[in-house]
This record gives sequence, structure tokens and C-alpha cells, in this order.
Amino acid sequence: MRLKLVPQNTSFDFFSRWKVWLGISGLMMVIAFTSFMLQGLNFGIDFRGGTTIRTESAQEIDVGAYRDAIAPLELGDVTITEIFDPTFGEDQNVAMIRIQAQADAEAVSAATVTAVEQALQGVVPDIEFVSVESVGPKVSGELIQTAVIAVVLAIGAVLVYIWLRFEWQFALGAVAALVHDVILTIGIFSELQIRFDLAIIAALLTIVGYSLNDTVVVFDRVRENLRKYKKKELKEVLNISINETLSRTVMTSVTTLLALISLYVLGGDVIRGFVFAMIWGVIVGTYSSVFVASTILLWLGVKRDWSKPSNTAGNQFANIDA
Repeated sequence: MRLKLVPQNTSFDFFSRWKVWLGISGLMMVIAFTSFMLQGLNFGIDFRGGTTIRTESAQEIDVGAYRDAIAPLELGDVTITEIFDPTFGEDQNVAMIRIQAQADAEAVSAATVTAVEQALQGVVPDIEFVSVESVGPKVSGELIQTAVIAVVLAIGAVLVYIWLRFEWQFALGAVAALVHDVILTIGIFSELQIRFDLAIIAALLTIVGYSLNDTVVVFDRVRENLRKYKKKELKEVLNISINETLSRTVMTSVTTLLALISLYVLGGDVIRGFVFAMIWGVIVGTYSSVFVASTILLWLGVKRDWSKPSNTAGNQFANIDA
């Protein structure tokens, strides 16, 4: 017996309340943008600047013990990561400790670094400090600029890809959904003041890919059904297409969320921000594929048989209200 989260044949009308869904999306985007403008993001060391200390010891690394030793120093944002490399020997345990810059300084002071080293030596007597490197605000500013360019270029590439594969109406619908997902993800990080670092940029790009894949699956079925049901209204074709792919969409999202929730609970503090972004991105990405991308496509209209002119926006939304 196969597990079915969604009945095989569904007939939900996803556009009967299209104004409500778009209104909710618009309101959430306004809240996200307002939060970003008022309180900004809680940038991590990657974007704020700080100092990185690389350690090595024969004793196995206990991230919790390292964190407990450094905590009394009250240094703010401290990230501890164990480094794995197949070339390392059995007695070569390497960790990377990143400490945010203090009081607008370009780097952590020498006295602070010495205090950290002494605190860690109390936990791991044989620990060695291989290197100490600092990242100033100029480099951090360049990272922010590069991250923004990466996200914009990814969305631009999606626009061109969907345009070439389908039509420009599909491309605008897909890009609208991606922008929606990115803005809401950045907004939730701003509202909750969760640490925002390079790992979150990686999560944003992953979310773009996940949401795009979901949207393309729906649009592929729409294109097939436009040829199959030439006399049906676009609203009907979209509803049929979404219902036909609904089981796949829900199953993919649920199984992905199960893995991500497990990582969030068991993965530790190092990857928690990345996993949280992915969980949020899967939820809003699934929502936007159905209620944002498809609604934009319905508003713009498409060619009914790939040879006739596309319907006007007014006619399409007249069909929705009918």
C-alpha cells in the first residue's frame, strides 16, 4: 500500500480566492521590507568583520566545551566549526573559531585573542594555535556586494531560461515567485534577528533553485494541457495542471521538510541558520509556485494553441471572477 498525502484525483479551485492569496503575499512582503528598512539584518562575522583563529590538537574537538570556555569572555558572535579533511592524521583535529569585531574595530584586539587562547588551553592543554587572521569592514562590504550580485544574477538567469523554454509570461510569473521567496526569507531573518552570514546566501540560492524546480513542473503540465484542452479557459487549464501535480508537490515538500527538520534539531548551532532558511524557503517556495507564479501567469495570459495571440489581462481576470 502506497502512502498518499494527497488524493489521486483532486479538483481544488486555486483561483477562487486569488485576491486573498495575493493580498497575503503582498502584506508579508511589505512587512518584510519594512523590517529590513527599520532594523536591518543581524550580520554575522562574514559581513561584519572579525578575527578567525585556527586551532589544532590531538584531542577530539568538543564544540560545546570550546563554546563554554569562551562564553565568559562575552565576545558576542562566536562561531566554532570543526574542519574535516581526509589528509589529516588521526591525531590532527582542526577547528576554526571566528570572533566578531568588537566596538567597530577592524579586528579583535591582541589582548582578546590571548584571552581566548588561555581559555581554550584550560580545556585542551595540548591545543595549538596555527593561525590568526582578521577580516576588516572593507572586505565584509565587498562580500555583501558580491552576495547581492550572486542572487540577482541567479534570478536573471532564471528569467532567461524560462523565457527560452516557455514564453515570457511564464518567465515573469516564475521570477515574481522567486523574488517573493527571497524577500520573505530575508524578511524573516530581519524580523527574528537571526544571524545572517554567507551560509544564508547559499541557502537563498538553494531556495531559488528549489522554488524554480517546483514552478517548472507546474508550468510543464500547463503547457501540455494548453495543447490538450484547447477550448478550456486558462483558469480551468491552470487548475487542472496544479491539481495533477499537487501530489508530487506535496510529497516532495514534506519529505524535504522531514530531512531539514531533523537537521535543525540534531545538526547543531553551526548549520541551524542555514537549515532554518531552507525550511522557510521550502514552505514559501511551495506556496509561491501555486499561488503567485500561476496567478501572475493567469493575469498575463498565454497563447491558447501556441499560434493565436495571447488573451488580455482583463479578459483573464474577468474569467477568474466569473
